[in-house]
Amino acid sequence: MAEAIKILDKTYNPKQFEKEIYQNSMDNFYPNNKFSKYFSLLMPPPNVTGSLHLGHALTYTIQDILIRYHRQNGFNTLWQSGMDHAGIATQMVVERELEANGIDPKTLSREEFIEKTWEWKDKSGDKIFEQQKALGCSVPWKLSRFTMDEGFCQAVTEAFVSLYKAGLIYRSKRLVNWDTKFKTAISDLEIQNKEEKGTLWHIKYQIEGSNEFITIATTRPETMFGDTAVAVHPDDSRYKKLVGKRAIIPYANRLIPIIADEYIDMEKGTGCLKVTPAHDINDFMIGKRHDLEMITVLDESGNMNSEYVPKFILGLYLKKARKLLLEKLKEDKLLVKEEEIIHTLPYGDRSGTVVEPRLTDQWFVDAKTLANEAIKVVEEGKIRFYPEKWENTYFDWMRNIEPWCISRQIIWGHQIPAWYGPNGEIFVEKSEEEAIEAAQKAGISKDQLTRETDILDTWFSSGLWPFVTLGWPEKSSNALKTFYPTSVLVTGFDIIFFWVARMVMMSMYFMKEIPFKDIYVHALVRDEKGQKMSKSKSNIMDPLDLMEEFGADALRFTLAFLSVPGRDVKFGKDQVKISRNFITKIWNAARFLQSKEVRFNKSIYLLTPTNNLSKWIISKLKRFQMEIDKNMKEYRLDYATRNVQFFLRDIFCDFFVEAIKIVNDEETKSIAGAVFAEFLRITNPFIPFVTDCLASIFGIAQTLVLNGSETVSELKLYAEAEKEIDEFVAAIHAVRSEKQLNGEKYSELKEKLLNEFSGELKTIAESIIR
Repeated sequence: MAEAIKILDKTYNPKQFEKEIYQNSMDNFYPNNKFSKYFSLLMPPPNVTGSLHLGHALTYTIQDILIRYHRQNGFNTLWQSGMDHAGIATQMVVERELEANGIDPKTLSREEFIEKTWEWKDKSGDKIFEQQKALGCSVPWKLSRFTMDEGFCQAVTEAFVSLYKAGLIYRSKRLVNWDTKFKTAISDLEIQNKEEKGTLWHIKYQIEGSNEFITIATTRPETMFGDTAVAVHPDDSRYKKLVGKRAIIPYANRLIPIIADEYIDMEKGTGCLKVTPAHDINDFMIGKRHDLEMITVLDESGNMNSEYVPKFILGLYLKKARKLLLEKLKEDKLLVKEEEIIHTLPYGDRSGTVVEPRLTDQWFVDAKTLANEAIKVVEEGKIRFYPEKWENTYFDWMRNIEPWCISRQIIWGHQIPAWYGPNGEIFVEKSEEEAIEAAQKAGISKDQLTRETDILDTWFSSGLWPFVTLGWPEKSSNALKTFYPTSVLVTGFDIIFFWVARMVMMSMYFMKEIPFKDIYVHALVRDEKGQKMSKSKSNIMDPLDLMEEFGADALRFTLAFLSVPGRDVKFGKDQVKISRNFITKIWNAARFLQSKEVRFNKSIYLLTPTNNLSKWIISKLKRFQMEIDKNMKEYRLDYATRNVQFFLRDIFCDFFVEAIKIVNDEETKSIAGAVFAEFLRITNPFIPFVTDCLASIFGIAQTLVLNGSETVSELKLYAEAEKEIDEFVAAIHAVRSEKQLNGEKYSELKEKLLNEFSGELKTIAESIIR
């Protein structure tokens, strides 16, 4: 520790020591094989483009508290960290940087763009690691993984080929979420649903061979040229006579059947639904049930390009096409009503454009089959959710799981290991050499093969995170043998399906074993009014700014204090200030003890108390540690931080420190130093910087890192001494409270207290209540 840092400094100033303490502690973050018990955690890999926000800070704080607690209590620990390549997000960032430097990304070959992306990653990709260090994350950094490193890429290829050859990955034409700006399929997690005003247009379709019309209601008139049916409810008396007849699509003059389907809501719109299977998921399901043709009328950019589209809107972007079509429908008196509505539209969270359901050829995982084992292990209690209520969310998603679209039409990511022959033959192999060999056996030459250009959904590689980071597919890996399955996963509820479920499915398939025993689900961080943080509300708080102002310990302690299971974190700056004040109290307690020439290098386990005051504080210390152990097993960090506050403030400072001022003998001072040193050890997982700083100055830093041999369970409870001093403390509190209230009973209670106790206790009482 630098000489400039003095415990006698009046002001607690974390800027003076946090960075140096972290640098000096990094060697302690690695696994220690001398311990037989193990505890391992997976860090949710942040995006390579990411920077620390409060949600990250909450997750990392919880994980770091857990890993530090187990590390100091004799466990061989591993906090497996790393970074996700974040396909589309990274590609966007790189494209913007290229454009800023006068380079059009479209002019680069695939290989050139990938090279530029690696250059960007090497230059800017580690920013969040430095931010994690500032928070105090005790990560073994040399063991970190990147989802695009060579070993990870090989493992992803191995997994894909294995699933494909088992019939669990296949290529099919299905509806996907399509981003027309980036021209790729995207996942549900990359969509933001926004409620906004819209219009429901009522449009007449003529019935074949008559002057009758059937009126449909739609928010998407431009897709009418992809209609392959009009559907009504079978019990709707208004339209029963029309079922089986055919309607004519305006301007296309194409006939489509009128069908009956129970999905139709008779009360919504006109009760007649235009069925466009290639552009709506519900219509797609109706189309499947009735074996309808599926016609795509929008191209990858959202333009009207199809042989079924009339010339007056052919080639136009969908919004412009909609405007011209509505004008013509109105002119021809086929638009009979415009109804204002409020509806929800899906937007790409990065493109800002409305996401289109689009029927395309994509690669899919048979998630339903993989989900069977993943459901079973939670049902049987092999994986437990904390809080338990999140099991229901998990089951609901898993039991209704759809095929998982894993292909993306971008460049940055894991290229799908598939090659196509001239007539659509597919060869999926681990390498080009193996694909060529397989093709040649089928009579297809090397020159006839074409490599798949699609890359894999980021969640596919993330789903392999629990075991690939530990060395899979090399099953003899020491890390895999030692730390798998991991102990607990800490995550937000918003990715239970996208990440958690996929890790369980993949682990049960490839490892035949659960990936983690417990899943601790924390809530969202909101502002102090309970509102979601957003730029538009100007209520975002940057954790880096908070750490700069108050110190990392204050932020960590606040987040742990507020992490009540099942309840969103209502976060405010004032709460961080309160935590900083509490840490200052610890600092001041240390200053006072040092001023009394208290020594801290004697182990509490080697001291034998003889007076009741010493026996009382040791009993309270043991109960404090027992409570912390219980809280940690139950993932109740909110309770643990309250127990930390109570012991330091109410037990140690408000009474024991006051008593030391009167009882200044060697035993009491030795006990005080040993108890405070043990307090620093117990609280180190929560507030590592200040505790490490004080322990370093006191010459006891190593006790914070590894305990393993001595435990608080060896301390005794002194029931009689505890009872006597508890009664004494309660009497003092009663007198103090009455004095603060200017109560009439103050003199009476004070006299009773001084008469009831004698000797040192009477002297202590006189000092405290004067």
